[in-house]
Amino acid sequence: MDNQLEQARREVLRLAQIGIALTSVQKLDELLELIVSEARSFTGADAGSLYLREGDRLVFVVAQNDTLKKRLGKEQEKALFTSHSLPLTLSSIAGYVAVTRQDVNLPDVYQLEPGLPFSFNPAFDRQFGYRTCSVLAVPMVDRSDDLQGVLQLINARDGDRTVPFRPEQVPLVRSLASQAAVAVNNARLTEELKKLHLDTIYRLSMAAEYKDKDTAGHVKRMSHTSALLARALGWSSQQVELMLYAAPMHDIGKIGIPDAVLLKPGRLTPEEFKVIQSHTEIGARILRGSDSELLKLSEEVALCHHEKWNGSGYPRGLKGENIPLAGRIVAVADVFDALCSRRPYKKALTHEEAFAIIRQDAGSHFDPTCVEAFSSLLDQVKEIYDRFSEENLDTQP
Repeated sequence: MDNQLEQARREVLRLAQIGIALTSVQKLDELLELIVSEARSFTGADAGSLYLREGDRLVFVVAQNDTLKKRLGKEQEKALFTSHSLPLTLSSIAGYVAVTRQDVNLPDVYQLEPGLPFSFNPAFDRQFGYRTCSVLAVPMVDRSDDLQGVLQLINARDGDRTVPFRPEQVPLVRSLASQAAVAVNNARLTEELKKLHLDTIYRLSMAAEYKDKDTAGHVKRMSHTSALLARALGWSSQQVELMLYAAPMHDIGKIGIPDAVLLKPGRLTPEEFKVIQSHTEIGARILRGSDSELLKLSEEVALCHHEKWNGSGYPRGLKGENIPLAGRIVAVADVFDALCSRRPYKKALTHEEAFAIIRQDAGSHFDPTCVEAFSSLLDQVKEIYDRFSEENLDTQP
């Protein structure tokens, strides 16, 4: 009895630690992986999966399987689990749990009792030589009694043996799933708010150049390219996210430039060029004075993205590493997109042609370290350009 009490005490303590860990993760994809891995560790399960509710369907989003990972390697193990969805009906184990909100603890899915509304599909086992035996599936219900998904654990292990999940584990896993549901709901809300935030920033940034039909694509492409380059240069995930939001505001100061100068079709006079150059300082003044880390970075980007490595840029003629790194990053992303964009006075260059110019100007216009990092990202940059091509702009955040 003392051993059972001690084990129960340890499991409750572990459950509390898992709950704390779940609250520390904000990115939804990382959170979902953590939920499954922690639940598997807690119960000694060989494998596990997680379904999220999307309307009237369950979408398969995470799968982990130690046996297949050892046999095939981590990358191939992940490749086995393609995304799919199930209807919210009683016919599958996960569907039954979702609809009824009841736990299911099955010692052997190949020997189900007759008369059950659900069945087990052995297709995966046959295809990959796996043997599913014990399954514990629980609903993920949050504080508002909303179903977020279904957590499914497979093949409890006792040394080298597969055993049923212990009955006393079920309420603990149910509690874990409830904590996970709250964390998932919060992460989903956070992601939605971030999407709305970024969409708002894009729209406000486009206001500065509303008459330029290419602005929407330019703002999104250079924003994601700047974030990509920041990550390659070692910025943290939080800093990269700030860059994603700050970069679109690089030209916000153009809202203060008279149309007669901003939209002039011919060559600018020296006086007019000075007026254009003032958009950097106007933008910085618009963004100045906030305690927000985002707006502080945005101010830096707006002020410094036209500075040049050799000191010939504007507005302050900063040189080398005296130019804030954020400005050096955005300079590369901004000019690269400008080179790849068609304008009334020039054709669009290919990515290869544009990068050749960027590389040629490393050490004069651009920070050589930024250019070198950018050179390793060209395939990913092309993916950004495909995602935010003119025909896709209306469907991409």
